[in-house]
Amino acid sequence: MHASSLTGRRVLVTQADEFMGPALCAAVTAAGAEVIPDRSVLLERGRARAVIESAGRIDVLVLNLAIPAPSTLAHQASDGEWEATFAALVHPMREMVAAVLPQMIERKAGKILLMGSASALRGMARRSSYAAARGAQLAYIQAVGVEAAPHGIQVNAIAQNFVENPTYFPPEVQATQAFQDRLKWQVPLGRLVSAEEDVGFAVYLCSEAANCFVGQVFPVCGGWVNRSGPPHSKCIFPDRIATWK
Repeated sequence: MHASSLTGRRVLVTQADEFMGPALCAAVTAAGAEVIPDRSVLLERGRARAVIESAGRIDVLVLNLAIPAPSTLAHQASDGEWEATFAALVHPMREMVAAVLPQMIERKAGKILLMGSASALRGMARRSSYAAARGAQLAYIQAVGVEAAPHGIQVNAIAQNFVENPTYFPPEVQATQAFQDRLKWQVPLGRLVSAEEDVGFAVYLCSEAANCFVGQVFPVCGGWVNRSGPPHSKCIFPDRIATWK
């Protein structure tokens, strides 16, 4: 069996038709897993927990949660924007993790992977609500990762940006000269990380080959950020962020 094989695993992927969902489902299937593609709208409290309870055995939970990022100055962001952002990105994550952990603890095995955002690792103007929710995701995953590790469960996160996906980087955005200039200016890689590269790493983190990782946050963003600080000294100015995540 290949080290990154998921043969025999049941993998639940949220928002299966959005963000990284299609690429994740394809990659997980190619790795031999049975995919449970969930397409539910998880905004209503209790809905995320119900998805887990109805799915049966879940060996791997992939939290693929995304919304178009609000672009509002911090002092102009409404209570509604703040609450809606957390309702989409944070509350379903917590419900699902709390619901799936008991069965994983009983089996003394399991994987939980969050497809998060590097926007939580580097300040961005006009992204306060979004970055706060994404930051809450990463903090939660790190804490749960430490709790779950003694039970043989690995909980980790990919913090991505500048990754090819239709939610944040649709073809019409990629085609603009402004976006191409942005890549050269801010991303050392000089291009988007491909969806295949991103989900290939996700498959690895969901496999037995990644049993040593505990509550880790892995930036996947072409060098746009790293955990020791931003790669460039240039600031991110509001007039340059436009539609980017």
